[in-house]
Amino acid sequence: MASVFISHRRSDADEAEKLAQEIRAAGHNVWLDDWEINVGDSIVGRMQEGLQTSAYLVLCYSSSNVLAPWISREWFSVLARQMNGANVKILPVVLTGGIPPAILSDIQFADLTKNRAQAIKSLLKAIR
Repeated sequence: MASVFISHRRSDADEAEKLAQEIRAAGHNVWLDDWEINVGDSIVGRMQEGLQTSAYLVLCYSSSNVLAPWISREWFSVLARQMNGANVKILPVVLTGGIPPAILSDIQFADLTKNRAQAIKSLLKAIR
């Protein structure tokens, strides 16, 4: 059972939660902001905990872009950890549209907008 952090835009919260439920149903531990950050919690502190303890970051490409401040900080931090030798992996997913940032354009992604069942199967295969 792997630990998975879901990185998404607020505008895609419903779709991100649906994806998180599918990953959790496959037996993995899933960190999703709406599930893990409670009233009174430090948002940055809880995000830091989630990012540090996750072996995978599912980066949800959005028709609203993935270069917004919060989502960028999440995947930037995982990319930096990878470059420093950490065993953490970015798993891009086309959730509602959008294109990958140039630095991630060589990474294969799962496209939930075209064939959701096949994309989920591919994503779960990548999570070990």
